[in-house]
Amino acid sequence: MLPYTAYLRVYQPLEAFPSAERAYWKEYAESADRPRRVEALAAEHRDSLRRLASAPPVPAPRAESGDAYVRRMGGRTYVCPWQTRLRSWLGLREFRDATPARLRPAYLPDSVCEDADEAFRRWRERGEPLRTRILTSTWTVPLPWFAPFAPEERCLMLDRGADSVAAPPRVLLYVTEVARARERLEHVVGVLQEHVGDSAPLAGAERLEDWLAAVAHPEALLELDYGGLVYLLDDEALREDESVAEIDAAVNGLDNGEDELAVAMYQRVTERWKAVQALEHAN
Repeated sequence: MLPYTAYLRVYQPLEAFPSAERAYWKEYAESADRPRRVEALAAEHRDSLRRLASAPPVPAPRAESGDAYVRRMGGRTYVCPWQTRLRSWLGLREFRDATPARLRPAYLPDSVCEDADEAFRRWRERGEPLRTRILTSTWTVPLPWFAPFAPEERCLMLDRGADSVAAPPRVLLYVTEVARARERLEHVVGVLQEHVGDSAPLAGAERLEDWLAAVAHPEALLELDYGGLVYLLDDEALREDESVAEIDAAVNGLDNGEDELAVAMYQRVTERWKAVQALEHAN
């Protein structure tokens, strides 16, 4: 797990879990010892580094994590399990698909990958679901991720400085109800199909639509968390980041025949995130 990562998370209401899991997550959510948001990303990152730095490396935990992100809204408790083991297996598969075979041993020995593949195979044979409720993206936020949200659902918290007491974490996130997210995505997909046709933005929005339909309870919550990306941007850049509003304006511009507005908004948000992604290769 890399530090400069953004996250898209589905939080299920407690009643969406089977009874045994529901009892566990209810007790977990009420525990004073569980990792809080400010600690959770750092804890996941430390665990990942510890496994990969061991000899031999351990690309996926030997057991699934018992931790989760917890939200409370409207008197209800919502839970997003970390699913670290499944996410690690899927990440390993993506790594092997994207890395030339001759280079893979420089990162992970073949024997380690084979052991992980065998554990993943046994897990799949039990009929376990392969979809995670957390999507990740390093060094950027994919543009389709902005489409399910509205500008007023934005939450920005900046550092208060070293002298402040109980300073909040540095955070930029959006939270919405999955039902609203799916309505917005349906609108975006319809507009793109009518005015753009086959394209990368349409394909990305359709994949996101399919993912939500597969993993989210109808009364779940969806959260976009800039995660570690907030440390690549200064306070002014975060205050001025209105990517959700810009994607919304671009889609509405297309829908209303305002092509110049649509192009201008799309270019603005695209250029912002290209500049952030370019930092991956900066000295």
